[in-house]
Amino acid sequence: MLSPERRTSMAERRPSFANFSGNSNHIDTLMVPHLAGIEDPLPETTPEKVDVLIAGTGLVESVLAAALAWQGSTVLHVDCNDYYGDSAATLTVDQIKNWVNRVNNNDIISYNNAKLYLSKSIGPSCKYASRDFGIDLSPKILFAKSDLLSILVKSRVHQYLEFQSLSTFHTYENDSFEKLTNTKQDIFTDQNLSLMTKRNLMKFLKFVLNWEEMPEIWQPYADKSITQFLFDKFKLDKPQVFELVFSIGLCCSIDTKVPLALHRIRRYLISYDVYGPFPVLYSKYGGAGEVSQGFCRSAAVAGATYKLNEKLYSYNPTTQVATFTDGSKVTVTEKIIMSPTQAPEGNQHIPDQKYEANRMVCLVEKDCKEWFSEDESAAVVVFPPGSLKSGNKHVVQTLILGAGSECCPQGTSIWYLSTTESGVRAEMDLDAALEALEISIVRESSNDITENNDIVKISEDGRPIVNSVRLGQSFKEYIPRESVQHLMKLSYTQYTSTPPFDVVNPALFDNDELNNRANSVNKFIPNASDNGIIYTAMPSSEISYDEVVTAAKVLYEKIVGSDDDFFDVDFEDEDNDTVPQGASVNGAISYENAIDDDDDDDVDMGIRGDDSNEFVGQMEI
Repeated sequence: MLSPERRTSMAERRPSFANFSGNSNHIDTLMVPHLAGIEDPLPETTPEKVDVLIAGTGLVESVLAAALAWQGSTVLHVDCNDYYGDSAATLTVDQIKNWVNRVNNNDIISYNNAKLYLSKSIGPSCKYASRDFGIDLSPKILFAKSDLLSILVKSRVHQYLEFQSLSTFHTYENDSFEKLTNTKQDIFTDQNLSLMTKRNLMKFLKFVLNWEEMPEIWQPYADKSITQFLFDKFKLDKPQVFELVFSIGLCCSIDTKVPLALHRIRRYLISYDVYGPFPVLYSKYGGAGEVSQGFCRSAAVAGATYKLNEKLYSYNPTTQVATFTDGSKVTVTEKIIMSPTQAPEGNQHIPDQKYEANRMVCLVEKDCKEWFSEDESAAVVVFPPGSLKSGNKHVVQTLILGAGSECCPQGTSIWYLSTTESGVRAEMDLDAALEALEISIVRESSNDITENNDIVKISEDGRPIVNSVRLGQSFKEYIPRESVQHLMKLSYTQYTSTPPFDVVNPALFDNDELNNRANSVNKFIPNASDNGIIYTAMPSSEISYDEVVTAAKVLYEKIVGSDDDFFDVDFEDEDNDTVPQGASVNGAISYENAIDDDDDDDVDMGIRGDDSNEFVGQMEI
């Protein structure tokens, strides 16, 4: 079983819940399936023969395991850790302490330079317990129109999870946070935008929704930066360009090429209002760690075998026998898929991990509700290049989670900061971003400013009137009387073979003997323990889940021969559209884009629903 240090699992939180079938008079009770090593004991023996061995329970590996198991392959899914999630795990504070020690002892590949500060307020008989916090090693957000969300619905893994909306995106400029302008109403009611800027911005937003169908506009700029394109073709100003590129597109650099940036900006816009007035969701109780575990549960239902604390010792591609460190063996008839973190000693085939993401995680004794929209508990803050006192050349992205995420107690929040900058520069940028966040939240939560009669006056009818000029001046001159209390501060460097903000290159998975048997002599290295093993890619710096399904599909095709039946699952109750109890989703939904593409440039400021768009599925939000 897993250590008692672990947090409550999804099956323990929701052992069963009501499910309303197509017949309103009939109610099913759905059970969250148990998983070996959590609710059920680990198997005492290892299967003698399987089609596929997967090592590592990270997100790509878990999606792949579920897809293969439902397709009919026999799958043995192992992990050398005593918890699920691997590089995507959601860990407690004590598990983080152990993880940091293992990283610094070189026991975990693809990580280094882990530093941890821990307050005395966390621990036995202290104000906070270790298990009060769920800390993601790879924090992610889920766009409402995305491949992974479609797979979550199609596979029914969404039934094991709970999602919350995230609508607030801030851009840090001029020492303050500017909330994103992303709908027609926002654009046309923004008093800071000139009429010409509003027209140009609307023209671009209409263009980007169907940009691939208008090559005459963007192809001359295909090899140029998105910033040059927006300046030249749409005459947009720097603040709007930075919002589009860094907050809506979540790009990493001003040099991002036009096609990639347009794709990313469109991703945000078409995701808006799919399930409500927000573009993205996140999983409660933990991000990628919860989603990974959900797919593992699905794979187990389909027949996959799970073993934790199981590490591969070697693999013989000639005999197809894999040997584990405990002496057990298994014959693998198809492929071995492995995360770099699970590599055996004596490995020689791990792909070059030449890209890095530097991350910082802070547990803060502030609820940060000033940054969240009403009834939400999360926000994204983006620091564009040049916005920090460190003179950052790369964007710094921050995901803020409050207590409503169930990842931290009331009165606290978790700050996830990341950058693709490297070395000392990365540390300087992350520290500068952290300082800006601290100053901002203390300033915005302080009563000193709102109690200033020169800034906030009461009208004759009792309404407060804010002097925005004096307020802006006060923000810049504000000297905080208090400081932010850090309960934990973690920083580390993670390496990957995937370029920043990109998806995995299929060529990464070419180290396998079955597809290249004729050249196998050149592929194998004498005495290497990992000959014939296909390695997955470590998570990239991408904050969304976009890379996951792409990587899983490529691996699935290498094993099965085609991805045509990827999660093509026929459930027995397929005809019954199910919605878990409490789901705030209607049976049939028409949704609207953030920007409705009408022919009237000037006067139609309303947003109409577009019934031509495809509804992704039913989710509990």
